[in-house]
Amino acid sequence: MARCAICDKGAHFGNNVSHSHRRSNKMWKSNIKSVRVKLASGANKKMYVCTSCLRSGRVERA
Repeated sequence: MARCAICDKGAHFGNNVSHSHRRSNKMWKSNIKSVRVKLASGANKKMYVCTSCLRSGRVERA
Protein backbone atom coordinates (compact mmCIF):
# COMPACT_ATOMS: atom_id res chain seq x y z
CA MET A 1 0.00 0.00 0.00
CA ALA A 2 1.33 3.42 -0.96
CA ARG A 3 2.08 6.11 1.60
CA CYS A 4 1.73 9.87 1.19
CA ALA A 5 5.08 11.48 0.40
CA ILE A 6 4.10 14.64 2.33
CA CYS A 7 2.40 13.54 5.57
CA ASP A 8 3.35 9.80 5.54
CA LYS A 9 -0.30 8.74 5.78
CA GLY A 10 -0.94 5.08 4.95
CA ALA A 11 -3.32 2.25 5.72
CA HIS A 12 -4.86 1.88 9.20
CA PHE A 13 -5.70 -1.44 10.80
CA GLY A 14 -8.30 -2.42 13.37
CA ASN A 15 -11.23 -4.71 14.08
CA ASN A 16 -14.54 -5.05 12.29
CA VAL A 17 -17.10 -5.65 15.07
CA SER A 18 -20.41 -7.24 14.10
CA HIS A 19 -23.76 -6.87 15.87
CA SER A 20 -23.09 -10.09 17.81
CA HIS A 21 -19.69 -8.60 18.77
CA ARG A 22 -17.62 -11.09 16.75
CA ARG A 23 -14.40 -9.50 15.53
CA SER A 24 -12.53 -9.79 12.26
CA ASN A 25 -9.62 -7.84 10.82
CA LYS A 26 -10.30 -4.61 8.95
CA MET A 27 -8.12 -2.28 6.92
CA TRP A 28 -8.92 1.37 6.14
CA LYS A 29 -7.09 2.59 3.03
CA SER A 30 -6.14 6.25 2.67
CA ASN A 31 -7.23 8.15 -0.43
CA ILE A 32 -3.82 8.38 -2.11
CA LYS A 33 -3.31 9.51 -5.70
CA SER A 34 -0.30 9.37 -8.02
CA VAL A 35 0.20 12.95 -9.22
CA ARG A 36 2.87 15.03 -10.93
CA VAL A 37 4.19 17.59 -8.42
CA LYS A 38 6.13 20.78 -9.07
CA LEU A 39 9.23 20.81 -6.83
CA ALA A 40 10.96 23.87 -5.37
CA SER A 41 13.83 23.45 -7.83
CA GLY A 42 11.38 23.85 -10.72
CA ALA A 43 11.46 20.20 -11.78
CA ASN A 44 8.42 17.94 -12.01
CA LYS A 45 8.26 14.62 -10.18
CA LYS A 46 5.62 11.90 -9.91
CA MET A 47 4.65 11.26 -6.26
CA TYR A 48 2.00 9.55 -4.18
CA VAL A 49 0.03 12.27 -2.36
CA CYS A 50 -3.13 11.95 -0.25
CA THR A 51 -6.13 14.04 -1.23
CA SER A 52 -6.11 15.99 2.05
CA CYS A 53 -2.61 17.29 1.20
CA LEU A 54 -3.77 18.17 -2.32
CA ARG A 55 -6.79 20.11 -1.07
CA SER A 56 -4.90 21.94 1.67
CA GLY A 57 -2.34 23.24 -0.84
CA ARG A 58 0.72 21.55 0.65
CA VAL A 59 1.82 20.55 -2.85
CA GLU A 60 1.43 22.24 -6.21
CA ARG A 61 0.41 20.16 -9.21
CA ALA A 62 2.56 20.43 -12.32
